[in-house]
Amino acid sequence: MKIDRAGASRVWHGVLALIVSASLITQITLTATRDGEPALTRFERLFSYFTIQSNLLLLAAVAALTLNPHRDGRLWRVIRLDALLGIVITGIVYSTILAGQSDPHGAAWWSDLGFHYVAPWTALAGWLLFGPHPRIDARTLAWASAWPLLWITWTLAHGAATDWYPYPFTDVSRWGYPAVLINLGAVVLIAVVLGAVLRLLDTRLPGGSPVPEATAPVAPGPGSGRESVPRDDS
Repeated sequence: MKIDRAGASRVWHGVLALIVSASLITQITLTATRDGEPALTRFERLFSYFTIQSNLLLLAAVAALTLNPHRDGRLWRVIRLDALLGIVITGIVYSTILAGQSDPHGAAWWSDLGFHYVAPWTALAGWLLFGPHPRIDARTLAWASAWPLLWITWTLAHGAATDWYPYPFTDVSRWGYPAVLINLGAVVLIAVVLGAVLRLLDTRLPGGSPVPEATAPVAPGPGSGRESVPRDDS
């Protein structure tokens, strides 16, 4: 049976949604059953990880694409771009900096595999293969910067209040603010470069139909007798 492009996109993103869901359920179960800190503290810390937030955004994005491979909308574009940037950065930072500092076993190994290896590169390959394109415009890039900046702000504020930091390179108690800000600045630089590359590719890759960035009505030409109706991009 021949599967068209939309059908292949649904299968790809549906499988990815299942992998991410399984990883999240596994990690939440491990967090709930772990001894030590109070449950509220454990879950507060769990959802403070950039990895977890990236995978949650990715799950929202790929679940929507499973239902509609041509999904669009202003908020949708921001979520999709944040998910893609976040999950690829997760894969890069983990494989280059954090992997050697972690030694998961059992169920934790499977969630680690899903979060840090399968999800990042499967998501990127899915975007390259199926899009939808184009969806990255200047306004989307601007709004997509809000979440990483909020995460950095939360990480530093939460760490100052609790002396707990999600990653070694964000540990102000150990490295001090200048070094941590440089580390976080390097991650931001990676995001900026990656965002620029994705936007460039977004205009050149197949997968979907062009959607105008502007949403304001266009004034009718002289003697046209009609008005241009703006596309609903909510």
